[in-house]
Amino acid sequence: MKPLIAPSVLASDFANLQSEVEMLNKSQADWLHIDIMDGRFVPNISFGFPVMEAIRRYAQKPMDVHLMIVEPEQYIEQFRAAGADTITVHFESTTHLHRTLQQIKATGAKAGIALNPHTSVHLLEDVIVDADMVLLMSVNPGFGGQKFIENTYRKIESLKNLIISRNSKALIEIDGGVNQDNAPLLLEKGADVLVAGSFVFSSADPLQTIADLKSSSN
Repeated sequence: MKPLIAPSVLASDFANLQSEVEMLNKSQADWLHIDIMDGRFVPNISFGFPVMEAIRRYAQKPMDVHLMIVEPEQYIEQFRAAGADTITVHFESTTHLHRTLQQIKATGAKAGIALNPHTSVHLLEDVIVDADMVLLMSVNPGFGGQKFIENTYRKIESLKNLIISRNSKALIEIDGGVNQDNAPLLLEKGADVLVAGSFVFSSADPLQTIADLKSSSN
């Protein structure tokens, strides 16, 4: 099965956001990955509801929203209203994770859990059946263009085993340092969704780069 490709809009040219989104509409990308950062959970600030709503006006593909913020439960309904189709919260950022997942699902969105590089997948044993997706950070969250963390391959295998053992339907998403070189092994280990930011938007031909990622499992 071909992987789902979710280019990260954070790496796009914000001065030409409409044309960047329209380019993704024409590409083989499956989702638009939207990184929301608050300057507290991660040492960077990205954008909020107005920019999301602007993206939604032009996007013809689902919006995969990754909340790198503290107390995400306060804003779930607003992100859904702004156009989020999938809402992913960090295990490390919310005290009552199960409740937050149920809150996301109550809005009609898919619910995801993100793990920082240092967080063990075994901590998800009691909630994996409630998640539609698990996002493994393969760099430290907050900034694009970082070097891929090699331990991610082992984490994917562990997570895949947990998903199978608990009869969960959760997808595995990888975010950070994804490129044409590591994509085949990520997929071989069990990844379903690949997020790519600077690798796509810094490319001379983003449409071809996305197509190449899409065919990585062939």
